[in-house]
Amino acid sequence: MLAPLRQHLPLVTPAELSYTTDTMCLAVPTLITKIDGVMAEAELAGNQTSVNILFTPDVSVGDYVIMHAGYAISIMSSSEAQETFDLLEEMAGLDAEE
Repeated sequence: MLAPLRQHLPLVTPAELSYTTDTMCLAVPTLITKIDGVMAEAELAGNQTSVNILFTPDVSVGDYVIMHAGYAISIMSSSEAQETFDLLEEMAGLDAEE
């Protein structure tokens, strides 16, 4: 059953993972711009990227999703996305002040 889907999954091997206490991975809002099967094109910070939408089958073009590690893990409203963008900008500003 999963064999046909494997070509769409961004898989990594354990050797490709590195964990340190200096980095953190965030799930971020991403705007869906095109859908093709279980893959979609999305806009993230003005850049186009690919995102797997297997976990969000009800997503539509124009929706915002929370993207983590190449996967859309939930759908969010545009107001929730804007609030998140505002918080991320505020956090970036706090970091610059240090």
